[in-house]
Amino acid sequence: MNLFQALENGYNLLKTNNINSYKIDAELLLSDSLNISKERLILNLKRVINNETYNNFLLKINRRRAKEPIAYILKKKEFWKNKFYINKNVLIPRPETEHLVEETLNIISTNQKKRLLEIGVGSGCLIISVLKERINCSAFGIDCCKNAIKIAKINAKLHQVQNRINIFKTDVDNLNSGKYDLILSNPPYIDKHKLKYLGVSEYEPTKALNGGINGTEILIKVVKKSSKLLKINGKLIIEIGSDQKYKMINILKKNKFYINKITKDLSNLDRCITSTKIA
Repeated sequence: MNLFQALENGYNLLKTNNINSYKIDAELLLSDSLNISKERLILNLKRVINNETYNNFLLKINRRRAKEPIAYILKKKEFWKNKFYINKNVLIPRPETEHLVEETLNIISTNQKKRLLEIGVGSGCLIISVLKERINCSAFGIDCCKNAIKIAKINAKLHQVQNRINIFKTDVDNLNSGKYDLILSNPPYIDKHKLKYLGVSEYEPTKALNGGINGTEILIKVVKKSSKLLKINGKLIIEIGSDQKYKMINILKKNKFYINKITKDLSNLDRCITSTKIA
């Protein structure tokens, strides 16, 4: 069997299970099984595939047929300008969250030295992306999940920023020390009653999505804690649900934040609030 035939088999198996992205998925999974780029795969379709590699490919195809996200099968996901190691203990990085990186980089100039905090660090993709482009900044990253902490530390080492970030396990309620110039957070913000209706993958960690009743339970905690941890004129950049803008603006104002900017995502939905602590 050659690579063309293996790929055709992969296409057909995914297509019959209604995987709309069957072509690109099969190509990525076969490339991963061969440990070569997708481009190199396409240029070598007449190459013979051995049984061990083909069986490895079929195992991955079957996982994808069961609707497991391809990022978890490949154990990596591109975010901003980099690739990050991930597994089922962390959310898959999403394009809309890149707005938080963009807004942070707009605030911090290239040579500035700032002390940053990410609340709910997950895979570390957010804060690590910022640190890679702002080499004079240092950061702390917290998460309540010990397995997420492990993933974030792996990514910090992979991207060679481990000497500028301290990642540790704690709940936001228990963080009481330090004064920061900027706080980033993409906390859980989905109403717990709506989780099962939103098409969110059953493979992703529910705890990282469940924002409690109305979806703002964790967001409010982040705002209140940030009001104590930020320096005067410090910035808070948070991701929100598309229907939470007005409620979160009120919460921010009550906690003495000035609203600088509301950023929309690629679907033109309100997704990111940038604010300043004014008292």
